[in-house]
Amino acid sequence: MSQSTNNILMIRPVSFGFNEQTAQSNAFQIRSADQQQVQAKAIAEFDGLVQTLRDNDVNVTVIDDTAQPYTPDSIFPNNWVSFHDDGEVFLYPMQAANRRLERREDIITTLQDNFRVKHVIDLSHFEHDGKFLEGTGSMVLDREEKIVYACLSPRTDEIVLAAFAGQAGYTIINFHATDKKAQAIYHTNVMMALGSSFVVICLDSIANDAEKELVTNYLKDTGKQIVDISFHQMNHFAGNMLEVKNSKGDTLIVMSQSAYNSLNYGQKAVLSTFGKLVYADINTIETNGGGSARCMIAEVHLLLKTND
Repeated sequence: MSQSTNNILMIRPVSFGFNEQTAQSNAFQIRSADQQQVQAKAIAEFDGLVQTLRDNDVNVTVIDDTAQPYTPDSIFPNNWVSFHDDGEVFLYPMQAANRRLERREDIITTLQDNFRVKHVIDLSHFEHDGKFLEGTGSMVLDREEKIVYACLSPRTDEIVLAAFAGQAGYTIINFHATDKKAQAIYHTNVMMALGSSFVVICLDSIANDAEKELVTNYLKDTGKQIVDISFHQMNHFAGNMLEVKNSKGDTLIVMSQSAYNSLNYGQKAVLSTFGKLVYADINTIETNGGGSARCMIAEVHLLLKTND
C-alpha cells in the first residue's frame, strides 16, 4: 500500500468555464469577465501542467472530454471517481446536476486496457436522497494508514462517507472547516494535502478546538510532519497539492504556481525534504473552476496488468 502513484488520469476539457451550479457552495470560484477566452486559456494551462508532469517522468493518461453533454468541470475528475490498489473503483454522488454527467464508463474501460479492475462500487445512488460525497475532493485519504479525513459540507455527507469507509475499510476522521468568512469549505482537499510523511493543512480553518486536536493528534500519531498554512495561502490553493511518484521512484509534490508563490521560504524548505516541488501556471482554471492542481488529477492506484 503506497500513498502515491506514478499513474494518473487527467481529462482535457472542451467546454471549461464558470459553473453556475457549483458556485453557491464554492467560494473559490470567480467568474472571469470574458468567458469566451476561458476555454482557450484553460486548454493551454491544462496542456502545460501535463507537459510539466511528463517532463518529470510521470505517467499521465489524458482523455478528452466530449462536447456533449455539457460538463464545464470535467477537468476535475477526482470528484467522481477514485482508483484503489485492491482493484476497486468507486463512483461518487455529485451535488451539481451537470457534474453527474462527468461519470463516464468508457474512461474506466480505457483504463482496463492496462490496469486491473476488480469491480466498480457505485455510490451515486445517494444523489436521489440529496446526499453527496465528491471523491478525493471531499476526502483526503491516508492510503497507508487507511484513514479518511473529511470536512463536512453540503458536498460531503456523513452517511455517504460511512458507506465509503465501510466498503474500503477506512477509519473516518471528520470535522468542520470554514474560510475566513465562516463559510463551510466545500472540499477537504483545498484546506489539506497529505503526503507519505507530511501534511499541508490550514489549521485555522478548523474552529472547533476539540476537532482541531483530534485531527492534529491523528496526523502526529501517523508520523506526518505538519506544515501549517494561513487562510491567505489556502486561498491561493496551497492546500491543494498532491504527492506523486515518477517512473524512477522519485517523489514529486505537484501544485500550482499560485500555491508555490504563496509559500514562504521555510515552508518550501520543509516540503523540499519530502520531494521535488513541481508547479505550473493554471490561474484561469483556478479562478473560474475554484479548484487547482490536485483537483485536476485522479490517481490511478490500480495494479498494472503486466504485474500479474
